[in-house]
Amino acid sequence: MPHSEDRLRTVAGRYQALVASGAISTDPAQERLTRRLDRLEAEMTSSDLAVKGSALGWLFSRKAPKRETIRGLYVHGAVGRGKTMLMDLFYEVSAVRQKRRAHFHAFMADVQDRIHRARADIVAGRIKGDDPIQPVAAAIAAETRLLCFDEFAVYDIADAMILGRLFEKLFEAGVVVVATSNVAPRNLYEGGLNRALFLPFIELLGAHVDVEELAAATDYRLEKTDADLVWTSPLGPEADLVMEEAWFRLTEHRPSPRETIPFRGRLIEVPQACGGWARFDFADLCERPLAAADYLQVARRYHTVMIERIPILTAEKRNAAKRLINLVDALYDCRVKVFVSAAGQPDELWGGRDGTETFEFARTASRLTEMRSEEYAATPHLGEHGGVLGEDEGEAGDVSQT
Repeated sequence: MPHSEDRLRTVAGRYQALVASGAISTDPAQERLTRRLDRLEAEMTSSDLAVKGSALGWLFSRKAPKRETIRGLYVHGAVGRGKTMLMDLFYEVSAVRQKRRAHFHAFMADVQDRIHRARADIVAGRIKGDDPIQPVAAAIAAETRLLCFDEFAVYDIADAMILGRLFEKLFEAGVVVVATSNVAPRNLYEGGLNRALFLPFIELLGAHVDVEELAAATDYRLEKTDADLVWTSPLGPEADLVMEEAWFRLTEHRPSPRETIPFRGRLIEVPQACGGWARFDFADLCERPLAAADYLQVARRYHTVMIERIPILTAEKRNAAKRLINLVDALYDCRVKVFVSAAGQPDELWGGRDGTETFEFARTASRLTEMRSEEYAATPHLGEHGGVLGEDEGEAGDVSQT
């Protein structure tokens, strides 16, 4: 029998420890993926040892030893099936020293910044050549042997055009990629502007990673959540505490910095975000000059949205009420999961007695009620497939952290 400390050096061992502690329930699909991740770690460890032992003089060489090309892993599946949890276990146990774990949008924001600086260096003559992606890829490859991406998704045409050239260089340098996503590679950037130019990247990805679908039976994040806590009322300190605890439970206490979504030359502010989860105050979304197209960007980007402190809306708050109607329509169309704190139940939020909002809000209340149901919670986030956009509306910008 292996010692308990030895078991904790593998993904499968740590997974079984979590099961034994009662923190999670065992799932056959998750168990299979733990074994696949452990095989990948064994391949990387064996390869790196072989490289180090292949030549006695490599330590004194000016050139780094050539890395063996190892196929990475792209894990996709519905929200809440444990993709991020398993990738994080893999990252924790991996003996690779040069490793990086990042949310994909944050990584691409960093890449864009590096490309901007490289262009400036080319103009100033500090870098030879005319391709800014080459030195950026070389720098990332020098820093990183293992790249772990959470929430791999492509929305921005600028990212779509960069990815093929960037990852071609990274794969050539022996960088191993492990990624999680809600969509299969063939569905990345679906419906995006000039998608035909993006298709070679999908082929490149398929040549360097194995694709695994994590078809776990349950949305485990929502399973941990009392259905009554999806909607919290009335407002007050107790409701604020419930929402705070729900947020930490959903994000597993991971950092949740402010993000922005560039769209049509301006920024949509996201006060807190963690992967596919976003947290807003009602005022952030409905007391600012945001339109239906802005809400659709949020709905496509995040699979779960927390909205806090929705008040009773009267005729004096007509504009805010109209924005809430548009917001709920966008979230509903993309099957975004919501956590809400409000002054009342859905059918109590509109306090006006006349106007078109009275009729329109009846639909909003009905949708909010449905969004609290177990049936709605079981539907997949439509994300890249959700909503109808005009041609110019389809050019959603990347999320950048601030």
